[in-house]
Amino acid sequence: MVKDRPEPELDRDLADLPPELRWREWMRRIEAVLFASASPVPREDLARIVGQGASVDLLVEDLATDLEGRAFDVAKVAGGWMFRTRVAYAPVIRVAADVGDDLLDLKEVDVAVLAAIAYHQPITRDGLKDIFGKEISRDLIARLHARGLIGTGPRSPRRGAPYTFVTTEQLLVAFDLESLRDLPDREQLEDAGVSAVGQAEHI
Repeated sequence: MVKDRPEPELDRDLADLPPELRWREWMRRIEAVLFASASPVPREDLARIVGQGASVDLLVEDLATDLEGRAFDVAKVAGGWMFRTRVAYAPVIRVAADVGDDLLDLKEVDVAVLAAIAYHQPITRDGLKDIFGKEISRDLIARLHARGLIGTGPRSPRRGAPYTFVTTEQLLVAFDLESLRDLPDREQLEDAGVSAVGQAEHI
């Protein structure tokens, strides 16, 4: 087991720099951390690399402005920030880069089950069966688990204590959501054709 390493000495306040250069250096520090991180970086982690008087939100805003016209930008997802390639460049990335399986290459039925879990979590297999009117296939659940979009929630208090399903941070990242509060309301989903009834026949 790897022990926690002591935090290195870091001059957070940069008092020897003029204010404009100090702000620029704090921006670059945030840029470096976001660039190196494969997952969203929360505000409290970014606050550890800048001075006490610095606003992380304003620094990220200035960084986003600085990145205008570039192929990537800063996205606020899952309670933190991360770099995202702009949508316009998705086709060229698919052609030229090995980016693995696209998390969002989902079947309509996958999206319907994800929506049901997101809106009713924690939910059991029986709960999903009640929504869709039939049993949810184990392969479908395994597929969503394998992509990291759902996880196992608390055991249900019902007899036999069945497992429940919950969504994960990866779902927020994959769909560019800051939190589950950013999910569209159910009427919007139904208007978009993602409804339990419409997807049930292939589950």
